[in-house]
Amino acid sequence: MTLLVAFLIFLISMIIAIITGYSMIIALLIGLAAFSAAAVHKGFRLRELCSMALEGAKGSLIVIEVMCIIGFVTASWRASGTITIFVYYGMKIISPSLFLIIAFLLSCFLSYALGTSFGVAGTVGVIFMTLARSGGVDPVITAGVLMSGVYFGDRGSPVSSSANMVAGITGTEIFDNVKLMMKTAVVPFSIALIVYTLLSIANPISHVDESLILSFEKEFVLSMWAFVPAALMLILPLLKVSVLISMGLSILSAILTSCLVQKVPVLEIFKICILGYEADGEGLGAILNGGGLVSMLEIIFILLISSSYSGIFSGTGLLNELQEKLGRACTGFGKFTVMLMLSVATSAVFCNQTIATLMCCSLLKKPYLDRGSSSDASMTELAIDMENSVILVACFIPWCIGCSVPLSFFGADFRSLPFAVYMYAVPICYFLMKKRWFADR
Repeated sequence: MTLLVAFLIFLISMIIAIITGYSMIIALLIGLAAFSAAAVHKGFRLRELCSMALEGAKGSLIVIEVMCIIGFVTASWRASGTITIFVYYGMKIISPSLFLIIAFLLSCFLSYALGTSFGVAGTVGVIFMTLARSGGVDPVITAGVLMSGVYFGDRGSPVSSSANMVAGITGTEIFDNVKLMMKTAVVPFSIALIVYTLLSIANPISHVDESLILSFEKEFVLSMWAFVPAALMLILPLLKVSVLISMGLSILSAILTSCLVQKVPVLEIFKICILGYEADGEGLGAILNGGGLVSMLEIIFILLISSSYSGIFSGTGLLNELQEKLGRACTGFGKFTVMLMLSVATSAVFCNQTIATLMCCSLLKKPYLDRGSSSDASMTELAIDMENSVILVACFIPWCIGCSVPLSFFGADFRSLPFAVYMYAVPICYFLMKKRWFADR
């Protein structure tokens, strides 16, 4: 009964935070206090709970380090013109029947390189929606294509905050996860590419607004050096260079490009890395505003608090009864089936990809461990199952932040979701083919 009360307090706090616009950190702290009170009622001491919470939070420190560096990457790439130059040349090569294909592939590439859905949706996405509206391409279809593109990288990039969070809470290696995610994405990506090729031919763009290209030429120095930060980020991991070193070298090259090519003062670029990029004036460059360490602070605090939850749940066994019921369901219906159903439920209730992911992990971690061949194999399976379910499912529910925010950037609504082919092709294909990767689905 006390656990149910704690869940209700947590749920009500989350709903109030979403409705009022207050940070979810407050709701998470209230929930942490509620679950701690339930554990105290069960006989645990407050000192023990603090130790459990601290132990859980320690497990997230490596991921937090990566997230801080991701903040530097997203800001330095904006200042160096790296994002701009990809969009610029993407617009240059657009032909009438290739518009949707280029929009999809470029948003896939940049979301993979940057690891951010919102960042790409709010920059590249806005630009391509502007081109679609001015060129007579159906904006409903375009928004769906862009949703697929921005979540390609959000799900599968080694520098994605969600991918690093999943690796952190499951105790798995990010690059091992990325390799499996890429393998399980081949068929869905191919399906999406075929569908978008047909849609692109059926919905050609009448013309490309040349004023946008001229604006880029006016506001940025479009040097080939701007490609270097992206090249380092993409090539070095393939050569088995660690993600931290790859990101560090990418940041360094972006800083040098910003200073030497874009003529940004040295002190200003360091300020940008901390506080985010902010363009002068309100031209096209202002679309690129954002990034920086500050942009990552909320998710860092959310991860720290949520990892504390994991420590308390694990140490106190508060969720044992519910986990046993879910375990029986896993035996009867299959683990991934239960994961999908839980993904829909938690996403619909908590309206947030991060919280839904953490709840799925907390509730299904024990059933996966109990039914796996080994601890490492079970956690790898759990990580990939979450990447192929809740990470995308949470962005398919119209009232979830992961869905509503990108669509608001695009000036579109839920009617675009049927055209987000990649997003639902991943869980469907994985459901049908999971036995190829893991024996028990």
